[in-house]
Amino acid sequence: MSATRAGAKWHQQLHWRIAIAMALGVISGVVGGEALGETVGWIGTLFIKLLKMIIVPLVVTSIVCGVASVGAGAGLGRLFGKTLGYYFLTSACACIVGLLMVNLIKPGVDANLVAVETEEMPELEVVDSPVDLILDIVPENVVDSAANTDMLAIIFFSIVFGVSLSTLGSEHRNRLMGVFEGGFEAMMRLTGGIIHFVAPVGVFALIAKLVGSTGLESFRSLGLYALMLTAGLTIHLFLTLPLILRLIGGINPVTHFRNMLQPIVMAFSTSSSGATLPVTLRAVKKQVGVSDRVSSFVLPMGATVNMDGTALYECAGVMFIAQVMGVELGFEQQLLVVFTALLASIGAAAVPSAGLVVIFIVLEAINLTGPQVELIVGAMLAVDRPLDMYRTVVNVFSDSCGAAIVAKSEGEQGIDEAVRPTIS
Repeated sequence: MSATRAGAKWHQQLHWRIAIAMALGVISGVVGGEALGETVGWIGTLFIKLLKMIIVPLVVTSIVCGVASVGAGAGLGRLFGKTLGYYFLTSACACIVGLLMVNLIKPGVDANLVAVETEEMPELEVVDSPVDLILDIVPENVVDSAANTDMLAIIFFSIVFGVSLSTLGSEHRNRLMGVFEGGFEAMMRLTGGIIHFVAPVGVFALIAKLVGSTGLESFRSLGLYALMLTAGLTIHLFLTLPLILRLIGGINPVTHFRNMLQPIVMAFSTSSSGATLPVTLRAVKKQVGVSDRVSSFVLPMGATVNMDGTALYECAGVMFIAQVMGVELGFEQQLLVVFTALLASIGAAAVPSAGLVVIFIVLEAINLTGPQVELIVGAMLAVDRPLDMYRTVVNVFSDSCGAAIVAKSEGEQGIDEAVRPTIS
């Protein structure tokens, strides 16, 4: 689902509406100062609460549908193992790239986004040992975990529940799948509605409050943050994924990229892996040369599970927030950030700006919470639209690489053997 309707006039398109809201917020913050920021600040708080409201049901329905849809059987199990292995490999690489870029550039250090010196610094969660991490992931009471937004436990339960659901007889499986698929579709519509209708107003309020309290200096840090993320996504898109294509699949990355130009353009314009999926399926089958058996399995699962750009964004975004807050994340916290981002990217629905919603999962995992953190996340939304478009390109291209590599490993011939004409 795209947050911007196809054929909409320019002033109805989400990125223009957010850009206008951002500009109005800057002007209002400069003119009205801190008094105006405090007056409209509640609107930004409401927007953030709406984003947090949808996290648990969105993640649960998304993961259960994605995992359960793969079915059962030996051949399908082998295909599932290869696909999941590829997804974890590329997502882990994306997380590492994000961490390297944010630690190298340090866009949040000395940033004037919030007046944190008067705030009590949060007590961060620390990973004492791998055993403790495993024990923390497995919930004693999944309802209690949902009520307390213990997202690692919720993600774990959703994965194992989805696996169990896929093993049921067709009668019970179809009945339960209908419930979860309907719930997932409803959550995607709700997410898209919040982003489309509430985001511009929320951005205006958050930016007005930000500028009113800190001035225009804050945008230097946001610009550096955007450049850092763009650099990280570019490295993953043009270096990491092509290397994986060449080394693991023996596939020419240039040929694959040229065969995937149409889905790439669609992904950039819609900011939605889900909305791009029909175009991706057609291009991977007709131009890349992957069979229907592999493409119909790998790509729909990838649109739900494989979110390289989102994983990179979550790692880098959380580190940026910590830098702005003046909080030093040690090796243990950064390890937990990577692990949580890997799992959280599985639960990122294929809708615009879903990564911004899911970033709260990673923040909760290290206990980096509070009104100051929420204000920084809101400020990040002001520059998130073009970054979200680029993230979607990375997500979709990674899905297509996975389909090509899995098809090659299954013995299929003619994968990206030539640049085939784009289908109109």
